[in-house]
Amino acid sequence: MAGKAAKIILSERQQKVLEEFRKSRTLGNSLVQRATIILLGFTGMWNEHIASRVGLNRTQVGIWRRRWRDAWEALCAWECTEPHRLREAIRDVLSDAPRPGAPVTFTAAQVSQIVALACESPTVSGRPINHWTLRELRDEALKREIVTAISASQIGRFLQQAAVQPHRKKMWLSTTEKDPQTFRAEVENVCRTYRDAPAKAAAEGTHTVSVDEATSLQALARTAPDKPARPDHVPKQEFEYTRHGTTTLTAGLDVVTGRIVCPTREATRTEPEFVAHITRTVDTDPDAEWIFVVDRLNTHLSEGLVTFVAGRCGTPDALGKKAPVAS
Repeated sequence: MAGKAAKIILSERQQKVLEEFRKSRTLGNSLVQRATIILLGFTGMWNEHIASRVGLNRTQVGIWRRRWRDAWEALCAWECTEPHRLREAIRDVLSDAPRPGAPVTFTAAQVSQIVALACESPTVSGRPINHWTLRELRDEALKREIVTAISASQIGRFLQQAAVQPHRKKMWLSTTEKDPQTFRAEVENVCRTYRDAPAKAAAEGTHTVSVDEATSLQALARTAPDKPARPDHVPKQEFEYTRHGTTTLTAGLDVVTGRIVCPTREATRTEPEFVAHITRTVDTDPDAEWIFVVDRLNTHLSEGLVTFVAGRCGTPDALGKKAPVAS
């Protein structure tokens, strides 16, 4: 009867994990199906309609809705205390209950050691590779006698369950500032500038723009035109190309509107070129207040830029002498 289905409650992070499960092409079909049940239940859809969508009956849909309802408080506890394990906890909730059969092949301690091994750099093990592969992890696990026998695919399943991806990398930038308090103050200043930008734009028309350069961009031209698509043939692009040198793109991102402001393409990024870029940007709205967020490249702290800003701001006082090194 309508109104008796277990109510589904989700946090934003839980919903994100479930969406990842629903779209996954590597997880088991049953896990994808159950994640879909919870997401559809969260939208208020009736069990009969969910059942027709996922290919189950109403009773089966109700079982998984009740299991989620009963486990939700425990999931919230995991999310608050150990958020990195939320994915694993949700996977456990949506998995089949343990069944009688043969004992487990690998202990929890062995699995933990394999996951810890994947979090190490391969150079620690003396392996001349940049990142772990499943075969290299298997060989090292056997060498360290963590297990007596294991397949590379089993290693992959352990890493998937732990959401560890040693084959993937993301770039990050370390700071040159050695004083933690100074670094914290600089970060807070930038974040505060971004946070206040919408209010300043609405109240005073202030433009807050983040500016940076992309250097050494190759200007390439294909030696032959592309071939269009045809029946049973995808579009084709000529492999060979001609180099036309490199260029530098300087662009500003309006952090409120998300639009690129006055992109500039030049051969280099010297002081006059950056001052000219800032000049063109300010001239788009000369009566407004402008806030530019830039890094500490020497051209961003140049004498020419200081002179331009002083002139636009109507500063009558002498600017003093330029220091030997910008700071």
